[in-house]
Amino acid sequence: MLLPPTEKRKQFELRALCLRDFAGVAPDQALDPFELARFARLMVVDLDQIEGLSPESRSHLLGKGSNEWSGGASSQPLPNGWRIVILNPGHGIQRNRATLMEEVAHVFLGHKPNRLAAIIDDNQAGAADSTTKRRARMLARDYNAADEEGAYAIGAAALVPYEALRRLVSEGRTANEIARRFRVSTQLAEYRIKVTHLWAEYKRSVVA
Repeated sequence: MLLPPTEKRKQFELRALCLRDFAGVAPDQALDPFELARFARLMVVDLDQIEGLSPESRSHLLGKGSNEWSGGASSQPLPNGWRIVILNPGHGIQRNRATLMEEVAHVFLGHKPNRLAAIIDDNQAGAADSTTKRRARMLARDYNAADEEGAYAIGAAALVPYEALRRLVSEGRTANEIARRFRVSTQLAEYRIKVTHLWAEYKRSVVA
């Protein structure tokens, strides 16, 4: 088993490999976080399914405010114990996969939120619906910095595992090719190359 060179990344990688093993995917196979989410009891819903959200708020969240949020899990579970996850549809499926994988990682790692943050709030985004006079507000779980770093890093490692990544880099594959292979964004592929100390080799291979 090949692991990243630093101790911190080794620990992240080992946890990520546990997630991949649980999902039953091959070492070089793309992991589908939407399939894994059901085991974490996370239900992904569309923004249009949020009742009481005014047209003005929806327009803001998908327009000017789109870069201010990527997604999140609700603070309160449903009666059946599942939690709702909303993903920003404007960010594209690759980025949504990374966001959802981070939420899955939080669950599997047993992280507990230290505060709540509103990811959808009509009080900020726009006026209440003129008919219902209700203001839609969804509270998402928020975590301390260490848990956020760990969940993102482990989620990214689960999506782009080190051993396969190292082999692809040595073969001279570009970040775009690696991203397509694992169905993630080019930015996430580059992030993994950099944090696993493969960037220098990657630059040499791509230039060559």
